[in-house]
Amino acid sequence: VQLQASGGGLVQAGGSLGLSCSASGSILSSIVIMGWYRQAPGKQRELVAEISRDGDTRYIDSVKGRFTISSDNAKNTVDLQMNSLNPEDTGVYYCNAATLLHQYNWWGQGTLVTVSS
Repeated sequence: VQLQASGGGLVQAGGSLGLSCSASGSILSSIVIMGWYRQAPGKQRELVAEISRDGDTRYIDSVKGRFTISSDNAKNTVDLQMNSLNPEDTGVYYCNAATLLHQYNWWGQGTLVTVSS
């Protein structure tokens, strides 16, 4: 599975950005969940949001109400709309695709999101 992410960039606090990720490859039918992780400078990578093929979503508390994850199963894409961004949202965002229970994981190349105060 190959993941190609796009989006990100520099935005002022309170602004919005969108991230998109497209999956391709030969075993896409094995992917049951897609999501976005982020890694801030000096911190560990953390889950931001994920969505299952059934449409179930999960968010970390700090982004609830501000970020929205969506997917298109037919196109094998996952998007993350980020609103009301704050400097704590700064980091490299990675697209993730996984099999059941995250037994196998694939990662995109990472895209930088910088929120200035």
